[in-house]
Amino acid sequence: QVQLVESGGGLVQSGGSLRLSCKASENIYRMGWYRQAPGKQRELVATITRPTMSDYADSVKGRFTISRDNDANTIYLQMNNLKSEDTAVYYCHGRLWTTGAEYWGQGTQVTVSS
Repeated sequence: QVQLVESGGGLVQSGGSLRLSCKASENIYRMGWYRQAPGKQRELVATITRPTMSDYADSVKGRFTISRDNDANTIYLQMNNLKSEDTAVYYCHGRLWTTGAEYWGQGTQVTVSS
């Protein structure tokens, strides 16, 4: 069973920065971050595949950067110039190349105060 453990959420003022981390229990081909705000559907934030192809939601392009450390089975999400609309629970996601099985982390709260 693949496990994803997130860390790094918290409370920050508008315009500030946070860095999220997600450590996987094994090497995963495709990993990414999703978020879910109260009353809204979960949405894609950013994804990264091996080796380093990344993709972003339009709402975060130019502000967020996803990266990965393959040796540590860890991905990161550097979030700059945060806005109140970025407030959400952020979930780490992983999908295996071999089986297509998908896994989720427990979520970490990000709150941006205006």
